Amino acid sequence: MVPLLVKLTLFSIMFALGLGLQLDALQQVRQRPALFLRVLVGSCFLVPLAALLLLKLPLGQFLSVPGRLAIALMAVSPSAPLTLRKAGKQGGDRELAALLQVGAAIVAIASIPLMADLFRTAYGVKGWDIEPAPVALQVAQAQLLPLVLGLLLRRWQPALATRIQAPLEKLANLLLLALIVLVLVKAAPLLVPFAATNALALAYMALMVVVALAIGFLMAGPDPRERTTTALVTSMRNPGLALLFAATYAPQVPGVKIAILAYLLLTVILSVPFLRWHKTLARPA
Repeated sequence: MVPLLVKLTLFSIMFALGLGLQLDALQQVRQRPALFLRVLVGSCFLVPLAALLLLKLPLGQFLSVPGRLAIALMAVSPSAPLTLRKAGKQGGDRELAALLQVGAAIVAIASIPLMADLFRTAYGVKGWDIEPAPVALQVAQAQLLPLVLGLLLRRWQPALATRIQAPLEKLANLLLLALIVLVLVKAAPLLVPFAATNALALAYMALMVVVALAIGFLMAGPDPRERTTTALVTSMRNPGLALLFAATYAPQVPGVKIAILAYLLLTVILSVPFLRWHKTLARPA
């Protein structure tokens, strides 16, 4: 039930995004290529490199295996579809977030295998040869296909797209709420013992979230909406990809999936004080 709900939720979110995304928004890429390049480099390369550096610190050897794997997998997996909804609700630029997310999804086809090889070499791990093909397939199915379908419907039937956009966004929000409740109900009994025995891993995850927020914040220009958007884009990692890699390459390691969920929850929780601080900072004196 959970996998089906995840697929329906992601499809509806991305399809609704395609319906509402104006083709004029693509001009932002041509107008500000340096911004897009900085953010994509930050999200796809700098965040994983920061995670590798932190994990290689002497304190990192005391991390549990599930905690270390979860941090590595989330760090190398950019482009979370939920970024769009959060950017829209928190005063960010939704269209900019959409373009950055799609760009990160495309770059991830190359960056994830490259960063995975770097982690594998750093730790001397064998059997984790992540190829571009499965990454491209997951990205295409979960993000690009529904987005393109929405864009095509917007182009060919603009009146219909406008009419169904709002109801579809409401449906996507309801599906997302149902998914969150279902996952929390199923995972709560496992999250508590994981947190009790992995305090250091949780601290590392929290530090990684702060570092990713800072990277995104620094990649943007002075516009507060832009900074909010880029910080969310770099910090919100893709749990779908991370869970796929955990199931494929570490099925024998218990606790990795729960650790990935803990990372996701910490990202959501820690983004709240950051956004409040940023709004206070951006407010005119």
